[in-house]
Amino acid sequence: MTRVAAIDCGTNSIRLLVADVDPKTGELVDLDRRMTIVRLGQGVDRTGRLAPDALERTFAACREYATIVKDHGAERLRFVATSASRDAENRDEFVRGVLDILGVEPEVISGDQEAEFSFTGATKELTGRDDLAKPYLVVDIGGGSTEFVVGEDHVRAARSVDIGCVRMTERHLVHDGVVSDPPTPEQVEAIRADIEAALDLAEETVPLREARTLVGLAGSVTTISAIALDLPEYDSEAIHHSRVSYDRVREITERLLSSTHAERAAIPSMHPGRVDVIGAGALVLLSVMERIGADEVVVSEHDILDGIAWSVA
Repeated sequence: MTRVAAIDCGTNSIRLLVADVDPKTGELVDLDRRMTIVRLGQGVDRTGRLAPDALERTFAACREYATIVKDHGAERLRFVATSASRDAENRDEFVRGVLDILGVEPEVISGDQEAEFSFTGATKELTGRDDLAKPYLVVDIGGGSTEFVVGEDHVRAARSVDIGCVRMTERHLVHDGVVSDPPTPEQVEAIRADIEAALDLAEETVPLREARTLVGLAGSVTTISAIALDLPEYDSEAIHHSRVSYDRVREITERLLSSTHAERAAIPSMHPGRVDVIGAGALVLLSVMERIGADEVVVSEHDILDGIAWSVA
């Protein structure tokens, strides 16, 4: 076993995994897995820059994570930064801050690299299961972008497109700093149009409709699973490898897009940082399922973070 630490810094959240991994047996044992909503991508789609408040929230989380990594005695650490920091003009400020706190330089990876990590993290433990037909389509709905990866045991094709839940919310649902509550039918259709255009783009390189099993990753998808399971609180073990039917995803999406902030916040399994962006994230998932004709989505709690950990080992 090798003790490693992986940090995934996305548009909406920053996450840490400290784990013991054995590449020979394919075993990964969690020691500490946590997530902090920092909204690093706040306003990036509009300004092209990382906001000072967003940077400070992210650096505060990094300080907390640095202590945890040190306490666990991780031998290696890899820090991967995704969509928001890839797009920002002042990303050098972000890189310097992370290096000062954690002693490693964040790797601002491409969308294709992001997709590779997501696929590995989501599918490594599915090997040998005869109830899930191949090829898999892994869909990772992030804050700024969504990754689409098709493959069997390895990646065959991948594409990242800019339809994350934060980006769609900020682009279509925010006016004068206030999120529409609930969104109008016209706003929902505007999001849908962006999603459909992005799916067209993804299909230029990724054979989405060849997939036999849809695997959904990240907070929007896991939250939908938690709602479908009617959990009294967020429960990773119950959510991991749960299956949610198309009809249930459609029902939950319609509910989220027609509810108020207070109604969404009252859902027991809803993280406070997802209340305003969950509707857009759910609509991305629903649109993907409609595009490929999926009857269900297999929900995975293991994703890009696990893929990063495997790459370190």
